[in-house]
Amino acid sequence: MGQGLWRVVRNQQLQQQYSEQCYLQRDRERSRRAGPSLADPLQQRHTPQCQVPGTDISHLLRVRKGKDEHGFIDLEMLPPELSITILSYLNATDLCLASCVWQDLGNDEYLWQGLCKSTWGHCSIYNRRLPSGFSYRKLYMELDEGSLTFNANLQEGISYFMSRGILVDHPKEIAKFIFYTRMLNWKMLRVYLDERRDVLDELVTLHNFSNQFLPNALRDFFRHIHAPEERGEYLETLITKFSHRFCACNPTLVQDVGLSPDAVYVLCYSLILLSIDLTSPHVKNKMSKREFIRNTRRAAQNISEDFVGHLYDNIYLIGHVAA
Repeated sequence: MGQGLWRVVRNQQLQQQYSEQCYLQRDRERSRRAGPSLADPLQQRHTPQCQVPGTDISHLLRVRKGKDEHGFIDLEMLPPELSITILSYLNATDLCLASCVWQDLGNDEYLWQGLCKSTWGHCSIYNRRLPSGFSYRKLYMELDEGSLTFNANLQEGISYFMSRGILVDHPKEIAKFIFYTRMLNWKMLRVYLDERRDVLDELVTLHNFSNQFLPNALRDFFRHIHAPEERGEYLETLITKFSHRFCACNPTLVQDVGLSPDAVYVLCYSLILLSIDLTSPHVKNKMSKREFIRNTRRAAQNISEDFVGHLYDNIYLIGHVAA
């Protein structure tokens, strides 16, 4: 999504520049027709005719075909908005290689800005006034270096981001950085969030579970905050925070079905146990739907039998909630 937005902006800017050049050329032609006395001396200079980009591409293809040339077209011969669009599909490594051939295009700031924001969706530095001479290419290298450092040593990684001014030492800013980044090792994140419960609280509030079925919401939650491998205090904390957040996002469901944070807490553990039972190859006698409904309603009596049955069907058809 981030790449798409900046790509549209970049194309609009290039198209605007292209249109301005066309309008200037049109004005010069009108002045030339009006006569030498009315034309401005600067406008009498020879200017190449402004052509439609599609015509240029077709001409290039015809010429290459006539000369029996093979290989990729030189991007510098294409309209700039098309060249930028082509390069926007490259990753950072390929873009660095492309800059060795097309230096101006490969070092375009909009390309590197798109790579930064599509990989690290939120950084504190994005919302600041950038100094003159700021380079998104350099920022990408620092973000990549910081992520690798975090995956090796989480404390040094966080210190690296803050020392470079990339992150502000505030729980909400760190939570947004974690939520919109996929480059961080989940095991290191689990240790960090277990130590920084203030960041964990902010990270939970970033989730929107409105109109989501409970098992799907739990999968989405564990996709951003990985569940521990063993049951313990940290897992209980995660389930408790999820239960309160889920009820806060679905007040109508709470009222209609009779859910409460305590009931959601019980259902979450039932879903985790059912997921293990149905997906584990070591469990040969799988739990039936009737058994799941009976066992769950013993702990959550206010929940209807149909609702619990739908929970079983979801796990049976889709799979583990914490996979």
